[in-house]
Amino acid sequence: MYEPTKKRRVAEDVDKVFPKEVTNQIFDVIAVMNKAKQIVTAPVAIAFSDDYTDDEMYAMIIQGNLAPAQEFPLTYAGEKPFLGHGYILVVKDKPKTIRLDFSTANPFKAEESK
Repeated sequence: MYEPTKKRRVAEDVDKVFPKEVTNQIFDVIAVMNKAKQIVTAPVAIAFSDDYTDDEMYAMIIQGNLAPAQEFPLTYAGEKPFLGHGYILVVKDKPKTIRLDFSTANPFKAEESK
């Protein structure tokens, strides 16, 4: 599950809303947590806090009721228009890829979120 040799893919809608610096860090957090055997299920959800500083923001990995939710910081100094919308991302473990996509709890078009 979430093997580091798998290709990383970001859904087109996610790519339009979230900077690569942020999505790359999400993949890195998943890799570290997987190596530490802290991920017990797939897929996992990522929710974002509305609180941030100039160079840091916060997210939480949610694994349903199988493990406690874990908050983690993300370093990002750019504009943060993607915060404050309640976006939830899902990290899916596919046979050859790890895919980052919007949760179905976020029914919208990426063009509308800009």
